[in-house]
Amino acid sequence: MNFLFTCGGTAGHINPALAVADRLRALQPDCGVLFVGARDRMETDLVPRAGYEIVTVEVTNFHRSLKPSELAYNVKSLSNVISSTRAAKKIIRDFQPDIAIGTGGYVCFPVLRAASQLGVPTMVHESNAVPGLTTKMLVDDVDRILVGFEDSRDAYGDTSKVVVTGTPVRGAFSACTKAEAKARLGLPADRPLVVSVWGSLGARHMNEIMTEVIARACEAPAFSLIHSAGKTGYDRMAAALQERCGADLAARGMDVRPYIYDMPLVMAAADLVLCRAGASTLAELTVLGKPAILVPSPNVTNNHQERNARVLERAGGAQVLLESECTAETLLDAVQALLAGPQTLRDMAANMKAVGVPDATERIADMAIALAKTREK
Repeated sequence: MNFLFTCGGTAGHINPALAVADRLRALQPDCGVLFVGARDRMETDLVPRAGYEIVTVEVTNFHRSLKPSELAYNVKSLSNVISSTRAAKKIIRDFQPDIAIGTGGYVCFPVLRAASQLGVPTMVHESNAVPGLTTKMLVDDVDRILVGFEDSRDAYGDTSKVVVTGTPVRGAFSACTKAEAKARLGLPADRPLVVSVWGSLGARHMNEIMTEVIARACEAPAFSLIHSAGKTGYDRMAAALQERCGADLAARGMDVRPYIYDMPLVMAAADLVLCRAGASTLAELTVLGKPAILVPSPNVTNNHQERNARVLERAGGAQVLLESECTAETLLDAVQALLAGPQTLRDMAANMKAVGVPDATERIADMAIALAKTREK
């Protein structure tokens, strides 16, 4: 069988697709796998790193403003949809997929629509509690809509297409224990590890807060920390920390990176995670059973990150701090309070794991194979 994946923009869209691709390749070692992404976006880095081929089309997003400049931008984006759909059809005819699977990002729309028009079975996965614009636009085109939360089902008019699967997580996220992960990272087993990640592209405001958190923590280091500044924010943050703390961050247990490429290992080692509330990240936390302090991004459609975060807060696996109330002081206080209560962390870990869907990847892979078999040859 040949499996076509389309995803892009952020790791939260890309990693679920990679998880399903890994599972399909394990089930069918001789299968063909091809990714379609947007030019010059993160998928062109992460997908080849995972060992898969990717081709690209020209895709731009849509702006919601009615300003003349934004309307002109949207006209260009509409033109790109038309040309990218044409390009996607050529890719599909050449690759001859048995099914096309989308996991988020604007690139999904032209690719899945083209696949549907060519008679290829299609499915789209929506990991967030609130449907995104791309998913809404594809409702009439795709054969299956897969969702991460039970509460999301009613957001779609035709619920007969909707299947609750959870969000796929790559198998590497359950590959080793916390102790093994800390040993592999060269971290002391008896010192708590805090992992801080605010999105694959970084978040300037949160990087500024974390700069102050790290500077204060360096005064009396009580935990190790690995922070992902994002590729667009790393240089600025590194310079600020150099000025505040000097060159001995590593000696104080502080590790600041542009991107955490070994995320499964780092997350496995974590005692506490500080992060946004993108659905892919939350799925990883639940599979691993990692306590978290969540600061939902306020800059997302329909405030979906807060809705995602509240699901885990109600389950007792996470604490939620809104960005409006999150300062270096409030965040560091919350971290120190949780690390001072090992039983609280253990309870949060158990609660987090209880709401996870550990077999989401397997469910979606099996569904993809079954749907692919329905295609008329």
